[in-house]
Amino acid sequence: MRVNLPKLAVSLTLPLLTGFLGSYFTATNIPVWYANLQKPIFSPPNWVFGPVWTVLYLLMGYSFYLIWQEKKSKAKTSAVYFYLLQLGLNLIWSYLFFSLRLPPIALVEIIILWLAIFITFLRFIKLNQTAGLLFIPYLLWVSFATYLNYQIVVLNPF
Repeated sequence: MRVNLPKLAVSLTLPLLTGFLGSYFTATNIPVWYANLQKPIFSPPNWVFGPVWTVLYLLMGYSFYLIWQEKKSKAKTSAVYFYLLQLGLNLIWSYLFFSLRLPPIALVEIIILWLAIFITFLRFIKLNQTAGLLFIPYLLWVSFATYLNYQIVVLNPF
């Protein structure tokens, strides 16, 4: 299969742009607000999040590229819809958690995000096994992030 460079570029840029926008909400709140929250002992150091999210966004982008290469179908349209939905929910979580400083509401939202990621995974894997498998690290990381969000809600008065 020949690589369609414009599609690949768009596919990789879209999630990276989402991450960049999310970091806009995050960056200014980490050294002050987030640093002062009680966090569980298993909470990774702050420097881990940037590289992990970058890799996840690249995997997700390449996964989307593989789906975009598939023949037009209702299944593909549905998969693309859920992909875009989960990207939007990903961005909203950063806004709720960091900008609005509402971890309890962010917890509800991240559960919805997890469901959207899982549905995207199921739709992707039916169309292209590799595309679906590339979503597994993202699903696992958001599972961990959900538990971390939960622990922050439990450990802090909101």
